[in-house]
Parts: sequence; structure tokens; C-alpha cells
Amino acid sequence: MPPKRLLIVAHAPSPNTRKLAAAVRRGATDPSIAGVETRLRRPAEAGVEDVLAADALVIGTTENLAYMAGMVKDFFDRTYYGLIGRRQGMPYALYIRAGSDGTGTAKGVERIVTGLRWRAVQPPLVLKGPYRSDFEDKAEELGMAMAAGLEAGVF
Repeated sequence: MPPKRLLIVAHAPSPNTRKLAAAVRRGATDPSIAGVETRLRRPAEAGVEDVLAADALVIGTTENLAYMAGMVKDFFDRTYYGLIGRRQGMPYALYIRAGSDGTGTAKGVERIVTGLRWRAVQPPLVLKGPYRSDFEDKAEELGMAMAAGLEAGVF
């Protein structure tokens, strides 16, 4: 049976957001999970073919002016029409590094993925306020849950 593929598209412009993206990847590649290939891409590098090759997706973004990062929006702008009708029901998870409450950011992403007919596997993980090291634990748990869900055939 071919391995399942998890794509992580993470906007990580700072040392702390890079730690979060690495934590998601670390969780997804935990040695206890077999049969899942994980690929981490920056939004500027990810394209339609990356998404089509994936079985599930984790999107990571910063909260910028109560909205998703421009690079994440650019990823959606470049891929949206190439993905419409091609990955309906695709399981995804979202994490947001938020200075505020992340509400506008989550709504912006949710509007787009609703048009793509993707399926959220959990509510957005909003990491808000001053940076704390436990954010990395939560991000790692998210990556592990996504990979374990793929491995088990839950989604």
C-alpha cells in the first residue's frame, strides 16, 4: 500500500514561527507513525501539484492585521482555480500564530476552504498572545494527530 502524504504549508517569517512549523513536522514524522510521508513547504513554494499529491494538509499562518498572512493568501490565489472540484473533502487543519484572537484569520481561511470544499478535522489551533514554548508542544500534537489520522484511515 503506498504511503499517505501530508503536506504542511507554513508561513514562518520569524524564528518563533519557524519553531512552530518545525514542531508540526516533528509531530507528523514521529517514529511511532508509519506509512505517512510529510512535506513542509513555504506558501511561495507550494502549488497545485503539491496539494493534488497530498492526502491531507496543515496550513500555518501568522495573524496579520486580523487576517491570514499575505503569503498564505497568495498560495490560495495561485492554487484556488486549479484545485476547484479536484480535492473535495480534503482533510485539513489550520494553526494560527496570533497576536490578537485569530478570529479574522480563521474566518478568512475558512471562507476559501469552504469554496474548495475541504473538511476541517478540528477547530483552528490559535496560538495567541506573547510567544510561549508550550505553543511548540501544541503544534507538535497537531502534526502528530494529522499523521496518525492519515495512518489509521480516519481521514
